[in-house]
Amino acid sequence: MRTIAYLIFTSLMLVLTGCDNLSTNSTNISGEWLIPKDQIFDGGPGKDGIPALITPHFAAVSSTSYLNNDDLVLIIKVGDEVRIYPHSILDWHEIINDEISGTKFAITYCPLTGTGIAWNRVINGKETTFGVSGLLYNSNLIPYDRATNSNWSQMKLLSVNGSLLGFVVNTLPLIETSWLTAKQVFPSAKVVTTSTGYSRSYGTYPYGDYKTNHGLLLFPVSPDDSRLPRKERVLGVIVNNETRAYRFKENGLNIDLISDVVGEKSITVINSKSRNFIAAYQNELEDGSAVSLSPLQNELSIIMIDKNGNKYNLFGEVIDGPKQGMKLKQVTTMVAYWFAWGAFYPNTSIAN
Repeated sequence: MRTIAYLIFTSLMLVLTGCDNLSTNSTNISGEWLIPKDQIFDGGPGKDGIPALITPHFAAVSSTSYLNNDDLVLIIKVGDEVRIYPHSILDWHEIINDEISGTKFAITYCPLTGTGIAWNRVINGKETTFGVSGLLYNSNLIPYDRATNSNWSQMKLLSVNGSLLGFVVNTLPLIETSWLTAKQVFPSAKVVTTSTGYSRSYGTYPYGDYKTNHGLLLFPVSPDDSRLPRKERVLGVIVNNETRAYRFKENGLNIDLISDVVGEKSITVINSKSRNFIAAYQNELEDGSAVSLSPLQNELSIIMIDKNGNKYNLFGEVIDGPKQGMKLKQVTTMVAYWFAWGAFYPNTSIAN
């Protein structure tokens, strides 16, 4: 608790005293970096001051009672197993190292930029775990890998310092949604429990009104793109180095579908503001066959159907139809606060 309180106090003092008084920690930012050193800031708690989890404990959805229906969670699916990682845990730990059926990954989450991304923990052929360096760039988490001590930019998806400089991380599909939607769609999932080995106020958001106060940034951001409200959550899409931001659309309880072309790839973006999910997929199955998708309403476990009768779940998997067992090709995405997406990808377009 003290480390988080220190982070908030330090950050607020930095804001109050002005950007001219901000300083970096020269000990932590020695060597070559792929990001400007003068834009790297020490968040306060220090390296591992925010403790990443290594062996998370899980419980059934039916026995999980510490979450409210509108709490945000991250969901991963590997094979037939689905696991849920609540923001209320990640707000205090930022990284959860995990493994499902031999697939080794880390759920990385930055509360200040609102970004949750699943990273493959096998880097350059070697397994590692990730920890919290305590450093920030554009308010965003800089994890480090424990195998080489290299530093990584979460939103840039690559190593920005150390012996793995320039290595790009492989990501896994991750869905962000509300606890209500998660337990309705995946009632058999496993949920991270509060039995973390640490004493934290998991029912309390540690950053005050940060999520809703568009005027509050705890650290400098460059550029500060004013095209959208700073804390609006958008889906950022990256295809062949082209980036685009998609906004949640008001459509009642219905699912909204957008067909688009990004980076010369045909994609589908599907979202429901009321159900609190947004995701993107290539319009192509793993076997190379092209598909044309339409939304399915009133069936949360099935959200799309193609012209051949294949029905798809939130992870783009065909769960019924002639192509059952196949899935749509992955698109690199992340849900982020607009200010963060605009800062990391300043040439981004915004979908109509």
